[in-house]
Amino acid sequence: MSEIAANMAGNVWKILVKEGDQVEAGQDVAILESMKMEIPIASEQAGTIKALKVKEEDFVNEGDVICEIE
Repeated sequence: MSEIAANMAGNVWKILVKEGDQVEAGQDVAILESMKMEIPIASEQAGTIKALKVKEEDFVNEGDVICEIE
């Protein structure tokens, strides 16, 4: 199982997937908002979303896990 982590600190503006969704490598799974910019977070591999670790409007720091993928 792999993890998809935030690449910078910010608020989780939108979650684009749900548990059980199939994702492709490079597909956006969430969008962070930081300093009025939208930063997409993409999966580095194809797989199935096993667990979401954040919800919309949560604050995350760089390296915090957004979701787990298998």
